[in-house]
Amino acid sequence: MELPFAENYKIKMVETIKRSTREEREQWIKDAKYNLFNLKSNQVFIDLLTDSGTGAMSDKQWSELMLGDESYAGASSYYKMKDAITNILGFEYFLPTHQGRAAENVLFSTLVKQGDIVPGNSHFDTTKGHIEFRKATAIDCTINEAFDTENTHPFKGNVDLNKLEKVINEHGADKIPFIIITVTNNTAGGQPVSMQNLRDVKKLADKYTIPVLYDSARFAENAYFIKTRETGYADKSIKEIVREMYTYADMMTMSSKKDAIVNMGGFIAMKDKTLFEKASMFNIVFEGFITYGGMSGRDMNALAQGLKEATEFEYLETRIKQVEYLGKQLIDYGIPVQHPIGGHAVFINALKFLPNVPRNEFPAQTLAIELYKEAGVRGVEIGAIMADRDPVTRENRYPDLELVRLAIPRRTYTNNHMDYVAAALINVFDRRNAIKSGYKIIKEAEVLRHFTVELEQL
Repeated sequence: MELPFAENYKIKMVETIKRSTREEREQWIKDAKYNLFNLKSNQVFIDLLTDSGTGAMSDKQWSELMLGDESYAGASSYYKMKDAITNILGFEYFLPTHQGRAAENVLFSTLVKQGDIVPGNSHFDTTKGHIEFRKATAIDCTINEAFDTENTHPFKGNVDLNKLEKVINEHGADKIPFIIITVTNNTAGGQPVSMQNLRDVKKLADKYTIPVLYDSARFAENAYFIKTRETGYADKSIKEIVREMYTYADMMTMSSKKDAIVNMGGFIAMKDKTLFEKASMFNIVFEGFITYGGMSGRDMNALAQGLKEATEFEYLETRIKQVEYLGKQLIDYGIPVQHPIGGHAVFINALKFLPNVPRNEFPAQTLAIELYKEAGVRGVEIGAIMADRDPVTRENRYPDLELVRLAIPRRTYTNNHMDYVAAALINVFDRRNAIKSGYKIIKEAEVLRHFTVELEQL
């Protein structure tokens, strides 16, 4: 008999999670103004809101916490983190920050000014928010295959080079502070970018003397897909693939709460000393001194260890196969999801799942609420609410993809939990034709409204 796949870890500590009744959940979500971010954690049974900072650290990471050096300046923990970044990613200069959006704030304060154009592959919410907050414009240059959820293109996170060069020619290279590539492409469904595409974007960027920035929250998962899907990389280690990936980048930001498997932390890394010196000023103003940047020494230690663990194939295989396990169950039942299944989450096509709910009533948010009511499972909308309003017309933006993301925390849930999530979604899918109306916005922020939006049921 062939041995089945098994996780490459065993569980040492457990945390109790609370079951609730449907009546309780209906009241809780109403009290939360139908915003899943407003729910208390003890009102959620399985929390798939995000994989950011929600994973389980390893015994080695917990050990590193106890070795943290909390000196204000020049802590040994800073140098431990620096060594990990240099050895794994290849960058000489870096600045620690408390999380990914803080890294964006520091770097974009250095580089982005009003009127700039920032092309990339489906900028995520905070990235686009930081760009638009500075009165600049984010332009999506993702390949068209990404917007067809049935298409099985292996690298749907890729940048369309023709779209990118058109943007450069229309606006001028002097208006583009950098080209951003998100690895993996979260907004398009956790989809990877191929090594060939990274190479080609860098070649095009060099042609016009434009720097390349990687949003690197899930860089290790991207490397896994390169190894398993791209010709010529099957025999290379994850660390070898990662090192090559970053030869095609001039700088990077990272929310380390994803692929460094920590609860808090991030950083900026770059190859240019002048940029490092300019960004250091903003880091000191916004985050802290350049050798801690909003992070404690213990968290820098855990982050350094997490970078080492996350770039091992066995860890990545276990992590990504659990995501595939949930995705396959949904596909087998006919539930419309983004194909192929992404690295960190399963993305459900809400437009096909709830065809009777009008777009201006936010079908993805409606589906996420229905899933919570059904079983206490919290996902998140990646659709029109997250897309915000157009900064000029103030009209709602309706993206090509209207998705519900079920982001699976690392090393946290078992496959029994995935079975529970699948059953809950199947129950909602079976009664989908009875769901004909959604929600309207009654209160919203000007930027990044999805975090605090208040809704009313129609």
